Amino acid sequence: MNRFFYEKSSSYQGYLIIPFLLAKLSGEFIYSYSLLSSQGYDDEFHKAKNPAGICSTTLTGMIEIAQEHLNQYSVNLKEDDYFEQRYTYQGTLIIIHRQGKRCSYEHYPSHELRNIAAPTLFLNPDSCIDWIKKRLARGQVQF
Repeated sequence: MNRFFYEKSSSYQGYLIIPFLLAKLSGEFIYSYSLLSSQGYDDEFHKAKNPAGICSTTLTGMIEIAQEHLNQYSVNLKEDDYFEQRYTYQGTLIIIHRQGKRCSYEHYPSHELRNIAAPTLFLNPDSCIDWIKKRLARGQVQF
């Protein structure tokens, strides 16, 4: 796996479905996916790699397979969109969370689902994004 396609991710009922290229066979791309859960480690599918066990030759097909699997097997489907404020910057995933009047973030490198965010609070999402971009530009974020 080269990297996660965060820019093609799909938020679905408390999960973030993140496709990635699994293989290339006879000139055809084969995609798989991983999940993040809004429930974090309390959810059996948090950071799971293709729990459906099915791959697809299209990104859209992969997202649909993941959604069907979650509909069938997840006991933690949520209506709120925990992953609504997500951004891809320099191949990394940034997820902004509001906590009352403050914001925090999660930050994942392109090649693994490991949150590398520093425990920092911000007054608004824009100041959070600006802070992250500055550190990435300076090379202060270690992967």
